[in-house]
Amino acid sequence: MNKASLIERIAAEAEVSKKDAEKMIDSFVKITINELKAGNEVSITGFGTFLSRIRHARGGVNPQKPSERIQIPEVRVAKFKTGKTLKDALKS
Repeated sequence: MNKASLIERIAAEAEVSKKDAEKMIDSFVKITINELKAGNEVSITGFGTFLSRIRHARGGVNPQKPSERIQIPEVRVAKFKTGKTLKDALKS
């Protein structure tokens, strides 16, 4: 499912226009990104939790020159932890 089909499904389920459904999706994405950048988490009970974690700097190998060592910098990454309702729905 892509964004366009998600917008269509939300518009049908919530009985709102596609334009309003698109605004809802865009707002959710924007708010989630801002919260994760601030180091907070976004939790939707039953569905899951979006988290941001720091992946520490580490050494690596240049894939183009395997003999060359490189330093991979520290970076903030997004994680998703599933909620109980979602886990149970996928099991059955």
